[in-house]
Amino acid sequence: MPYLGLLCNALAWGVSWWPLRELQQMGLHPLWATVVFFALSVAVILVWSPGSARAVWRQPSLWALALAAGGTNAAFNWAVGIGDVVRVVLLFYLMPLWAVLLAWWLMGERITPMALLRVVLALAGAVLVLSPADGGWPRFDGLADWLGLLGGMGFALTNVLLRREAQAPAMSRALAMFAGGTVFPLVLGSALWSAGTIPGWPVGSVDWVGLALLTGLLFLGANLALQYGAARLPVHTTSVVMLTEIVFASVSAVWWGDAVLTPGIWWGGALILAAALLATRDTN
Repeated sequence: MPYLGLLCNALAWGVSWWPLRELQQMGLHPLWATVVFFALSVAVILVWSPGSARAVWRQPSLWALALAAGGTNAAFNWAVGIGDVVRVVLLFYLMPLWAVLLAWWLMGERITPMALLRVVLALAGAVLVLSPADGGWPRFDGLADWLGLLGGMGFALTNVLLRREAQAPAMSRALAMFAGGTVFPLVLGSALWSAGTIPGWPVGSVDWVGLALLTGLLFLGANLALQYGAARLPVHTTSVVMLTEIVFASVSAVWWGDAVLTPGIWWGGALILAAALLATRDTN
């Protein structure tokens, strides 16, 4: 059951691009969709544990966690909603590279030879993923690639901050992350809408409201499944199982979408996956 819980979480995130794109076709931008998803989770936590809100308010260090988690979810959901899903997910999973640098900067952790190897593998993989299929220098292909990269940075920062805030109650940490996933895209989306960059909220309809709420429930269930599995398995095992998100995202994008797996994607993805697997075996 713990393994099944982790796989369900990875599957939910791996196929999340589909409802995000469906919602966008209905007029709901990925940033607004993210607000709906996480507002639902915030409401559930506040009903389940009302005291967690006071704990978050009294512990400003959790605000940084909220900001990092909010930026991660806003960037990732926006990216998979508009870009090449496989490229976005692979760039997102460059997080072992950022985790090494952030742990060195924020927590004073020493960069070991194994950590340096992970950095080299991740960078080499990124070069291959970003290299055009017809040759030429590596380049970012639009906003989605940049958002995928930024999302991975945010996820690495989230993980580092979770380790630093390990003494905080689990429910407070969860509320901080969900609140960040609600407030950050709401503020960012409002600013971009005011600037005329993205559309505003669409007129309410059963179609998009129903799909958004169902997807929010899916994410809530996926998080509960993750909590269940992670609490019963070693950290390294959890990390390895969660990498199946790359497989779910790639297969679903090729099967349901229009993704094409070029040799550069294959080899770059293999190097990035190797770096992520090494990260599960070495905490430094």
